[in-house]
Amino acid sequence: MSTGISATGGFGERLRALRTGAGLSQEELAQAAGVSVRALSDLERGRTRGPQRRTVEALADALRLDAAGAGELERAASLGRPRRTAASGTGPAGTPGAAQALPHTLALPRDLRDFTARGPALDRLLALADGIDPARPPVAVVCGQPGLGKTAFAVHAAHALTPSFPDGQFAVDLRGMDARPTLPHDALARLLRALGVAGGALPATTDDRGGLFRSLLRDRRVLLLLDNAADEEQVRPLLPGHGPSLTLVTSRHSLAGLEGAHRTALALLRREESVELLTRIIGPERVGRESQAARDLAELCGHLPLAVRIAGQRLASRAGERIAKLVTQLAAQGRRLDTLEAGSLQVRAAFALSYRQLDPRARTVFRRAALADGPDFGPETVALLADVPLRQAARCAQDLTEAGLLQPDPAADRYRFHDLLALFATEQLAEDDEPAQLTAARERADLWVLRRATAAARLFDTDRRPDGPATTGGPAHGDDPDPATAPADLEQAHAWLESERAQWLAALRRAQAAGRHRQVVDTAEAMHWFSDRTVHWELWTEVFRRAVDSARALGSRRDEAVHLNYLAWAYNLCRYDHTAALATAEAALAVAREVDDQVQVGWALGYAAGALHRLGRTDESIARLRQAADLLGRQPGAAGSLAELTILNMLGQFLRQAGRAVEALTIHRRSEEVCLAGVPGQSRELVDLYLAVTRQHIGNDLAALRRWDEAEVPLRYAVTYFEAARMPAWSEPARLDLGIVLRHLARHGEARDTVSEAHDALVRLNNPRRHEAAEELGRLDEPVGRG
Repeated sequence: MSTGISATGGFGERLRALRTGAGLSQEELAQAAGVSVRALSDLERGRTRGPQRRTVEALADALRLDAAGAGELERAASLGRPRRTAASGTGPAGTPGAAQALPHTLALPRDLRDFTARGPALDRLLALADGIDPARPPVAVVCGQPGLGKTAFAVHAAHALTPSFPDGQFAVDLRGMDARPTLPHDALARLLRALGVAGGALPATTDDRGGLFRSLLRDRRVLLLLDNAADEEQVRPLLPGHGPSLTLVTSRHSLAGLEGAHRTALALLRREESVELLTRIIGPERVGRESQAARDLAELCGHLPLAVRIAGQRLASRAGERIAKLVTQLAAQGRRLDTLEAGSLQVRAAFALSYRQLDPRARTVFRRAALADGPDFGPETVALLADVPLRQAARCAQDLTEAGLLQPDPAADRYRFHDLLALFATEQLAEDDEPAQLTAARERADLWVLRRATAAARLFDTDRRPDGPATTGGPAHGDDPDPATAPADLEQAHAWLESERAQWLAALRRAQAAGRHRQVVDTAEAMHWFSDRTVHWELWTEVFRRAVDSARALGSRRDEAVHLNYLAWAYNLCRYDHTAALATAEAALAVAREVDDQVQVGWALGYAAGALHRLGRTDESIARLRQAADLLGRQPGAAGSLAELTILNMLGQFLRQAGRAVEALTIHRRSEEVCLAGVPGQSRELVDLYLAVTRQHIGNDLAALRRWDEAEVPLRYAVTYFEAARMPAWSEPARLDLGIVLRHLARHGEARDTVSEAHDALVRLNNPRRHEAAEELGRLDEPVGRG
């Protein structure tokens, strides 16, 4: 717990307030801390004013104080301990006989009374101070983006650590964000004077000053705060070489080249910590009256401590103003940085300090990154937007991360803005870039991204893949804007399409708005096979709806029929909007008949049947499927054969679900025979996908006939295939089917593991069968024998 007790008053008065605040009697606290009641009474009455450190630690533990509270209690105790003066000689550092630190001009800045959070980080520094090895005096670097409160944290930590460093605490602002940061030569002069070296005795060179400084600290227990460091070269001459001292360094840079440093990278506040900081500034009554507005305010501040503090200070200076009013003002993005000002405190100014430190190319990359779509972006995107080579863009992105202006992804080579920094970058775009430059940057990036997306998606179409049958259009790599960096296989293509989907989807929107309709249709067509593997992406309704609109703009009725069918599929399986799916399939049917495309007619009948079945119109759906199967069976070529396989599998599925499992199994066995024989003109890989689908159906047919032993093998085949192909939207329903069979085989442990894995994945995919999986887990609590 935090003390919540004022720093005024002696040790005894503070201890008594803490005990009564915790609701403890003297007897209860004495027992919990392992001290006598009499000793505790003497402490509270001031008869014992400076208890030993281990006694203070035991009392702090018994009172459940946090690190800051324990540090305050120890500091109060240390003030009552006897010390010898400098004139009386010096004992071992840290003992009661140690020299009293002399007054100096580098005293620590004032601690903030409303300082909030950072408990774990403070605990780590306290532990570091407790275990100092004089042969390697520790250096702790506190780093992070602008506005995280690095200096406030370091000052707070320094005050908490003061009792552990009785020979002095020294703070130097190194002015790392200034045009001319403090030179080590000058910083050493200030430190040496503070340590008692007369001005006339200061060595002339930086090396000699550093040597004298290290010599003076060799046997002293000193806390050194080097605030706002520019780089490693500025800091190194100021570090003690030996002795029981601790150095805290704050910097907007990580100072990764500083050897042997302990790093504390401050993070954004959690929501409850942001609200707590606001509460400490404006009071609990005000926050309590508008608790939701307080949470909204913290969110709009991006949980950045500086922004929350500024918002709090604004409210504190306007006692009658409602929190909700400030929330409304901050909600207007164009005014947010203007609103986050309170006197000399300005979020924009804090960001501008770091921005001005960048070289011109890094500034361009920072600004242009604000044009990227989605929550994050990779170096490729900013290279295109900034019109710089990829290698330079990657280096700039690393420099921006080092400066705290971008947040790196912990696992991938990707970056994101803090919300407020994104607004700042957008402001800089308006100030430093011409509108024509920005338009050209977007167009350049959009064209490149759509070409890469189209080529990557075509890798999933075995008719267009380089290792598949040759067709018009050429291999996918030939269409890629940069074959040297193009995805080399399906896994890389999937990863790129997934990580960059916000970019290529936004580029598709802009392409349509610009009238590049053929590009929209071609990109959507390329996505067709890939969309089958990512059914859980709801964006497919937008992709294919845009393709339909662009096909109409081009006057291409056949493209319109094709993409209306794709859109009906997306409504059925991605959005679960079966009414819209039926209407879209009927529209596709009309257009396909008009252009006399019988394969598209068959697909439209099938998609309409799927929607009818999910709407409960089973007989109509089966009739449509029989009509589609009859039509497609008469069509020449591989396209008709694959469509027929799909329709037959759907027909068997609907018959099984209508209680006609024997008919279903007959149809699915027929489909299996076709797959095993192969489809002329189609790759074995594609036909194997159809075989896996068919065997999932066969397993479910056998399960419906209660032939559990026979059902397991085809279902395992389907799960294994879909899993290897990285098709979770397909593998997880099949895994659930397998788990149900295992339950009926009385293999309950295996069944539970299988169903549990399927359930978790189906929840992530937002698949409707997640409810069925949850029910199946419930059934597993009541084992079922073989049926």
